[in-house]
Amino acid sequence: MSEEPITSGPEPEATEPADVRRQRFLDNAVGEPIVIANEFAEIRVVCVQTRNGTRLLIGSPKSGQWNTLDPLELEALTWQGPATFSAMVGHPFESLLREIP
Repeated sequence: MSEEPITSGPEPEATEPADVRRQRFLDNAVGEPIVIANEFAEIRVVCVQTRNGTRLLIGSPKSGQWNTLDPLELEALTWQGPATFSAMVGHPFESLLREIP
């Protein structure tokens, strides 16, 4: 028995509104979402297939914030120490680095 290859639609364009981009990612979800929660936060993790490979869509139902991470970006999380995560938690909704215009 052979498996059908996974196909997906086009990668959502960065110029699209965020809610449209998020829905286009979710239209290519693989498997069921995972919800992780405690008294401080709730996160929903969904594996999505794009033309550039598999990504995790990580979203906060409470804030509506979301992002996608590819395997290298996920691995980069393992390179970080506790201070990096403390800095992120200490400055919610802000980037750790300033964006260069």
